[in-house]
Amino acid sequence: MSDIQEKIKSEIESAREACAADGSDSDNCAAAWDAVEELQAEASHQREKQAEKSPFDQYCDDNPEADECRVYDN
Repeated sequence: MSDIQEKIKSEIESAREACAADGSDSDNCAAAWDAVEELQAEASHQREKQAEKSPFDQYCDDNPEADECRVYDN
């Protein structure tokens, strides 16, 4: 999740630079902020998906090496 947060920060900086260079009414500025909004929406969807996991699934995500979380192939 922190990876997408870093991307959001980077896109915000890019959007600010595009708006400063081309003006706030430019197509480049609007497109840059659209990219930020899309990343923020994706981050929101990931948070919702994470919230749907059971406590056991969250435990296994955090501790994949735990005995009760091992998955064996047949």
